[in-house]
Amino acid sequence: MQSNLAYQTTTEVELDQQINPERKRIGLYGGTFNPIHTSHLIVADQVYTALGLDEVWFIPDEVPPHVDSKTAINADLRVEMVEAAIADNPHFRVELAEVERGGVSYTYDTITFLKEKYPIYDFYFIVGADMVADLPTWHRIDELAKLVMFVGVQRPGFIVDSKYSVLWVDSPLLDISSTDIRNRVKSGLSIRYLVPAAVETIIKEHHLYE
Repeated sequence: MQSNLAYQTTTEVELDQQINPERKRIGLYGGTFNPIHTSHLIVADQVYTALGLDEVWFIPDEVPPHVDSKTAINADLRVEMVEAAIADNPHFRVELAEVERGGVSYTYDTITFLKEKYPIYDFYFIVGADMVADLPTWHRIDELAKLVMFVGVQRPGFIVDSKYSVLWVDSPLLDISSTDIRNRVKSGLSIRYLVPAAVETIIKEHHLYE
């Protein structure tokens, strides 16, 4: 006798998935990643472990709303560097929502898109302590705060209080910045260990930031 499942309609299958959803907890790490560096990877790994997430998705932006776009190289090259940096971690992946959408990358638009695409996933948006302080200035922040949980990464010298719900995670602090890496490349200084070896190779092969 055949199983009743063979006669289920698409609607019935979808209903069954909603009743018994395979939920996932996903960390979202947005940024220009110009370039991605070791500190980014440490933060992502610490949040992944501390919150028991299923995955962390790195979301390179196309045109960042709070950064001078003239300093950012082509998005395709930044994506290539992120992919190379996380290739050895099965719990990390790249999400291209903002690059494929194009234009200015507002977090609200990205989260809305992801919630529609993955309705049974719970998203945790990773931000630095300095960014937590700036949350009130974010595009449609009150609506955004209802869609996603913010995860703040502790940083000395920044007030951790916020009117928005924030989960705080401690992480080793490395004084590494993309700006410093670009300046070092331009000055002919070493960036070894500041970025993954695969990222350094891409920077050299494409003569980036020189």
